[in-house]
Amino acid sequence: MARPTSPTPTNSERAILEVLWTRKEASVREVAEELSKTKPVAYTTVLTMFKVLERKGLVAYRTEGRAFVYRAAISRVEARRQALNNVLRQFFGGSPDVLAQHLIEEHDLDLAELQALQDRVDAAPRPRKRK
Repeated sequence: MARPTSPTPTNSERAILEVLWTRKEASVREVAEELSKTKPVAYTTVLTMFKVLERKGLVAYRTEGRAFVYRAAISRVEARRQALNNVLRQFFGGSPDVLAQHLIEEHDLDLAELQALQDRVDAAPRPRKRK
């Protein structure tokens, strides 16, 4: 049975998006060369991953001669938002409060970090009351 498609970019897909976010646009060959600087990757593998990213709506392309030149169709901020929402749903019952409690309990935040967090909470806009 095939593995279900991840709603958010996988690590490999995110690596491609990182290249596109940095370069704005790039060909499959350019991305393969960039990724191969840290770990060997085949051109055909990158091409296949681009097809998956396109199906997910995460990249768009234009043709330049015979080459496809890709660009990210999603910003880094939007990708983070989607990934965090996915984590919230899967592991924290959709509750940002439970996630925040987990982070505070599981990570050794010092007093300065906790104060900075409290300052951001205090400065956050308040939701309007519903009538």
